[in-house]
Amino acid sequence: MAVFTDRERATMVAIAEATLPAGQIFPGANAATVARVEDFLDDLPGPAQTAYRGLVRLFDGLSWLHHRRGLASVPAADRVAMLERWRDAGMARRSALRGLMSPLKMAHFGDPSFFKEVGCVYSFGGGAGSRSEPRPAWFRDRVHDAAALGGDVAVEVDVVVIGTGAGGAVTARELAEAGVAVVMLEEGNYVDRSEFNGRPLPMQKKLYRNGGVTFSIGNVPIPIPLGMNVGGSTTVNSGTCYRAPDRILAHWQHDLGLTELTPERMAPYFERVEGVLGVAPVRPEFLGGCARVVARGAAALGYKHAPLRRNAPDCDGKGVCCFGCPTDAKRSTNVSYVPMALKAGAELFTGVRAQRVIIEGGRAVGVVGRARGGRTVTVRARAVVVACGTLLTPTFLMRNGLGDASGQLGRNLSIHPATGAIAVMDERVASWDGVPQGYSIEEFADDGLLFEGTSLPLDLSVSLMPQIGPALVELAEGFDRVASFGVMVADKSRGRVRLVRDQPLITYNLGDADLARLKRGVDILARVFFAAGARRVMLPVHGFNEVRSEADLTRLRDARLRPHDLELSAFHPLGTARMGTDPRSSVVDADHQIHDTPGLYVVDGAAVPSSLGVNPQVTIMALATRAADKLAARLS
Repeated sequence: MAVFTDRERATMVAIAEATLPAGQIFPGANAATVARVEDFLDDLPGPAQTAYRGLVRLFDGLSWLHHRRGLASVPAADRVAMLERWRDAGMARRSALRGLMSPLKMAHFGDPSFFKEVGCVYSFGGGAGSRSEPRPAWFRDRVHDAAALGGDVAVEVDVVVIGTGAGGAVTARELAEAGVAVVMLEEGNYVDRSEFNGRPLPMQKKLYRNGGVTFSIGNVPIPIPLGMNVGGSTTVNSGTCYRAPDRILAHWQHDLGLTELTPERMAPYFERVEGVLGVAPVRPEFLGGCARVVARGAAALGYKHAPLRRNAPDCDGKGVCCFGCPTDAKRSTNVSYVPMALKAGAELFTGVRAQRVIIEGGRAVGVVGRARGGRTVTVRARAVVVACGTLLTPTFLMRNGLGDASGQLGRNLSIHPATGAIAVMDERVASWDGVPQGYSIEEFADDGLLFEGTSLPLDLSVSLMPQIGPALVELAEGFDRVASFGVMVADKSRGRVRLVRDQPLITYNLGDADLARLKRGVDILARVFFAAGARRVMLPVHGFNEVRSEADLTRLRDARLRPHDLELSAFHPLGTARMGTDPRSSVVDADHQIHDTPGLYVVDGAAVPSSLGVNPQVTIMALATRAADKLAARLS
C-alpha cells in the first residue's frame, strides 16, 4: 500500500540520492531505497506515518522557501547543504533530521550486497519463507490466537496475568507450577525463531510496539523501545543479567520500609531465576572484537573490566539479540517461562488487548479484553496481575480509574539514560561476530556509571550516526574497523507517564547531576578507545561529534553542555507504580497488591521502587517469583 504521495516520494528520492551517494564499494541510494522505507512505514500506526510524511513535506517546504522550487529540483550539493545546516542546528532541527534519516539509512544500508562487501552476516534464515517447527502438544492445546476465535470467550480461573514479559511470564509459571489455574493475556503474537532473521526493519515491525517508535519528551527526546510479543522486551533485549546491587536493596529496606527485600532474603529468588535462565559469563570465544578493543583500553587505564553475565548458555555470537535470538540460545521468557507455565497447565491468549478490570464489591475479580478481530475475551479470576510494563501498566490502570489513591501512579519514572561512542580503529574489529553486549567496565558502578558493550548490525549502526553524505558512506564502507561501546547512568532524574487522548504520554527531564555523569561517561569511553589505539572517536555530543586527541577531550570537559546536546536512548523504564509500605507515597504494597484495590496486583518493572543502575530483568523476575509465592499462599 502506498504511504507517500507522488510528490513526497520524489522528495524522498531526492533526499536519498543526495545524502547517501555512491562510495568506493557501495552504490548510491535510489527509488528502491525509498520503496523499502515506504514498506516499513506501511504497518506502523497512522500517527507515526503522518509524522514521517510531515518531515518529508517540511524539508520540501524549506526548499521552496530558500530556492523557490521543490527539493527534487534542487542540485544535490544544495540539498546536502540544507540538511547539513539542520545537523548542526538546535535540538528540534537535529531531532527532525534524525527522524527523517534513520529509516532511510537503515533501508539503504540494509542491502545484503553491502553486508557481503564488508563481511557481515546478513540474515539467519528466519522470515516469511522459513518453515515453522512442529508445535508441541502444550502449544497446540493451550495457546489461543484470539484473532481466530469463532466467537466471544469467557473463562474462569484463579489468576489472570496481563503480559508475558519479565514480570508476567515469571508470575504465571510460578503460580501454575504451584497448582494455581492461570490464564495469560498478551497483546502481541507468539513469534518463534523461524521468523527471527536478524533484519532491523522487519523485526522492529514484528517484535516492537509501534515499530520501536516509543520515546519520552522533555529537555531532550529519548527513545525507549518496547517489545510487543510473547516474551515482551525480554525477546529483544541484550540478555544481560545483574542482580539488584546490595546498596539498592539497602535503600529499599532502610529508606522505603521494605524490610523483606534484604540481600539474604532475596538471594533464593535470584538463584531460582538464574537457574531457569542458565545465567553465566559470556564465553571468551564469543566476546567479539569490540570487547577485545575495550578490554585492552580499560586494562591500559587500570579500570576493572570483565565479561557480562547473560541468560544465553548456548550462545554462539550471532550478534542480533535485539531482533530475537535465531537459535533460542537466549532464554527470554518466550522460550523459558512461558513454555514452562503452559506445560504446567496455564492457558495463553495472544492478540488480546486488556481493556477493563472487573470490580465487584471493591475487589478485582477479572479482566475483559478485546482481540484484533473484535472478539471479546472475558476472564473471571480470584486475582488479577497487571504486567503490561512500566510505561503501559500505569495507563491501563488510569483507564480503569484504579491505583491512584496516592497520586503516585505514573510518577517516579526512571529510565537509565544511555549513550555510547564509536571508534575507528586500524585493526579489523568485525563487531558483528560475537555477543553484541558481552563485556563491561564496572570501575565506576558506585558512581552511577555502568559501561556495557553495544554492537549493532551495519544498517542499524549507520542509522545512529549523525553524518550524511560521503562522510557517512566512508564510515559504512569501513565498518569492519569500527568498535562501539555504551554507558548508562543510575539516574536521579525522574519522569512521568500520563494518559492523554487514550495514549501514554511520557515526559522526562534530564537533571544536572545525570547530565554531568553522562558527560563524564563519554569522556571515559573516548579515553578507553584512545588507549586501545583508536584513530578517532565519534561521540553523541553536539559540537563534539568527532574527537581525535586529548586536546579535543579537554575542550569537551571544559564545555558547558545542555541536556539536548546529547543523543540518548533508554531501555530500562522502572517505578511508575512503585512498591512501598506507605499508601500515601506508593501504589502497591510489599506483596505487589495495589493499596486500595484488593485482588489487583502489579508485577513488572512499574513496581520496582527505584532506579537500579544495572539491567533490571533479573530483579523484576526475582520480585515476580517472590510475588507469585506470596499470592499462591494467599489463594491456597
